[in-house]
Amino acid sequence: MALLLREALGDSLRRTRVSQSRTLREVSNTARVSLGYLSEVERGRKEASSELLNAICDALAVPLAAVLYDVSETMSDAPVRADSVEVDKAAHISDETRVVIPAPAPRALAAA
Repeated sequence: MALLLREALGDSLRRTRVSQSRTLREVSNTARVSLGYLSEVERGRKEASSELLNAICDALAVPLAAVLYDVSETMSDAPVRADSVEVDKAAHISDETRVVIPAPAPRALAAA
């Protein structure tokens, strides 16, 4: 079974909290989230909103970007079964593809 994003996020948050020798209660109070909900997030049972993730990261004094990086590393190392991935070859974009978004044209000043 493939690793879910919410599970990887929960694992990362729990590892961070435990490495700081902090309790669920301490972090939940600081983040202003219920202890039960934080527990569910850490166990990968609940999807945390970006606002909630930010509050938890603030409570842990760790940048959200660091947690997301940890999650991306974890997920990239997770084994993926070939039959669990559907690839639409027509929609595939290679690493060589570059998208350039032009800057907006300057607005002409209205004549006074």
